[in-house]
Amino acid sequence: MRRAKITIVGAGNVGATCAHWCAAAELGDVVLLDIPQMEDMPRGKALDLMQASPIMGFDSKLVGTTSYDDSANSDVVVITAGIARKPGMSRDDLLNTNAKIVTAVAEQVKRTSPNAVVIVVSNPLDAMVQQAWRVTGFSPNRVMGQAGVLDTARYRTFLAMELGVSVEDVSALLMGGHGDTMVPIPSCTSAGGIPILQLMSEQRLNEIVTRTRNGGAEIVSLLKTGSAYYAPAAATAQMVEAVVRDKKRLIPCAAYCDKEYGVGGYYVGVPVIIGTNGVEKIVELKLTESERQDFQKSVDAVKSLVASMDQLLKG
Repeated sequence: MRRAKITIVGAGNVGATCAHWCAAAELGDVVLLDIPQMEDMPRGKALDLMQASPIMGFDSKLVGTTSYDDSANSDVVVITAGIARKPGMSRDDLLNTNAKIVTAVAEQVKRTSPNAVVIVVSNPLDAMVQQAWRVTGFSPNRVMGQAGVLDTARYRTFLAMELGVSVEDVSALLMGGHGDTMVPIPSCTSAGGIPILQLMSEQRLNEIVTRTRNGGAEIVSLLKTGSAYYAPAAATAQMVEAVVRDKKRLIPCAAYCDKEYGVGGYYVGVPVIIGTNGVEKIVELKLTESERQDFQKSVDAVKSLVASMDQLLKG
């Protein structure tokens, strides 16, 4: 059986770690790609990972390159390219620079892998995935953004820490934009099947939500010279696996919503089913009035971010 071909654009911490997770899980053969100015760096990282394969027992092939031609006919393309946050920066501060980078990447992906499923990781996520979709011209189900898996993983981690239980027993959902306006859905949050508000107070839950919203910034402030990459890369690899193995995972991601939730043609975080064709279904939940209002605020923030990006790109 033919192995899937996975291209990861951006060989920095997130991209290289994503390549690691994908190769170790034998999700397919991996192309680690970066800009020509990086010269031999992606080749070095790919070779280093390949030399780990006899030890860890995986047969995925890895290629490092600065040429998109080596990525031709990929099944999945992951876009991590862009500058990372530094202390004091918000995701939105990256808007102008990363919009131009994602535009250039999407043009190359359109040329070399016209049938790929695209997973965008670059920040600010919701605007970047919108731009990647526009530039590629791909069907919206084949372009999605990684955010919900990461945000939910952070949320589940903090809840498990608070309750003193295994993370495996915590089930949770966050929706909306990737950032300060993300929306927790308490009605879809539980531990061991027990509704979360039977295990902690609403005040404590809100405090954990706030920490989740600031989860990326917390790590940026601790690292001081970079941003999170282990969890973002793992979250991305989970989405890659859902595509290449047709897993039909029901997980949150930034998906194109038009009539769904009344969004009107923007990428926002919602629960979806991911398989070979990308986003195969958007799951519409019956939100409480409070959840609906919070979700609408988050959608409005995404629309504002996209409008700002459009203005910057015109200028």
